[in-house]
Amino acid sequence: MRGFDFDEALVALQNELHCFAYKLTADKDEAEDLLQETMLKALDNKDKFNPGTNFKSWMYTIIRNAFINNCRAKKIRGNLYVLSEPESHFLLRDGSFIFVDNGHDAKEIREALKTLPKAYYVVFMLYVSGVKYREIAAKIGVPLGTIKSRIFYSRKRLKQLLSDFA
Repeated sequence: MRGFDFDEALVALQNELHCFAYKLTADKDEAEDLLQETMLKALDNKDKFNPGTNFKSWMYTIIRNAFINNCRAKKIRGNLYVLSEPESHFLLRDGSFIFVDNGHDAKEIREALKTLPKAYYVVFMLYVSGVKYREIAAKIGVPLGTIKSRIFYSRKRLKQLLSDFA
């Protein structure tokens, strides 16, 4: 009787894991990325698998945990949409619009940002970089409501100035 062959079992489970990844993500490309990440993690942790245990269950745990970690990361950093080639780009993130564009457009975005009052600019740039409202308030020493108000005003002002982009 032959012993357990990790690589053979991994390849045999690949199609089933791909279907499960698709159920989790509901997107073909994301499912393929998740499957690839799962396979890599499994190979990296090959020595941690005990041959007497359930391999399929071990793999499903890896793919589920990878999916959950990816969801958490997306929630923290938000979604970024690329609108042009990334040769020269500028990122601006908020719940309703995101820019990544070439040098000429980035210059217009920077100019629009410079029109914000300094206190608003600082708060907005911290927000854009992913800092939470409460952390901004603590860092600057301003009430939470003021932070929210400044971000709202900044977004509204930038939408007006950059209406041809949105």
